[in-house]
Amino acid sequence: MLSIEQALVVQGDAAAHKVDGLRSPARFVVSGALAGAYLGIGVVLMISTAGPLIEAGTGAGKLVSGIVFGAALTLVVFAGGELATSSMMTLTQGTAMRRVHGGRALLALLVTFAANMIGAAAFAALVAGAGVLHSNPAAEAMLTDMLAAKAGETPLELFLRGILCNVLVCLAIWMVARLTTDGPKIAVILLAILAFIASGFEHVVANMTTYALGMMTGIEDATWADFGGNMLWVGLGNLVGGALLVGLAYWFVGGSPRHHAAPADATHAAPIAAVENR
Repeated sequence: MLSIEQALVVQGDAAAHKVDGLRSPARFVVSGALAGAYLGIGVVLMISTAGPLIEAGTGAGKLVSGIVFGAALTLVVFAGGELATSSMMTLTQGTAMRRVHGGRALLALLVTFAANMIGAAAFAALVAGAGVLHSNPAAEAMLTDMLAAKAGETPLELFLRGILCNVLVCLAIWMVARLTTDGPKIAVILLAILAFIASGFEHVVANMTTYALGMMTGIEDATWADFGGNMLWVGLGNLVGGALLVGLAYWFVGGSPRHHAAPADATHAAPIAAVENR
């Protein structure tokens, strides 16, 4: 397992890679759209499997929801995709390390958010058009209940649930950055996502599919006003949880490193860049 200091170097490189991706905007947007769709897969898998259990009153609905939703982040990590919530941590760490410029990092985050929404909406359209929910009434009922519950949450509740959610999501990505083998990476993803889903926290990208599906299938509480409010307050909460409570916290714990470019006359054998603690 990598040390915290070593993992920060990995995160700085990842942040630079994300920002460099803006040079090929079409590829960057497709990568973000795929990540949005992968979160949508998690939403549909969750309601399709947990919905019948909730309808039957078995009491296992939340546990199953948490177990199966881990497939979404596993797809993002291992298939590849730009996810806004994890980028909130990675780009913040890269900016704090002076590995990337803050303005470019913010642009990359905003483009990622928009691309996630495109992918989530496209996936939701496919699911709605295929009649998946109509063929599984228990799943549709669970989606309806989820949207009704979100409509009843105050902005403060959405904000705080967003913070709690992205602490767990970004902890999963942070632990993945520290681990060097795939099995443990999958395990920490599944455990962190189980905690966030079963606890009822709010993830802004997952909610993109939830609301899109609700609008496309005519669920009453899936309104544009509720959707906008959810994106705002949950998104801000996710930003605080990922950027501050995980990203900057571990940057500080790791010695507040700063990135320095190598001298212009450095040999090819020398590292391109070095990280020093201050």
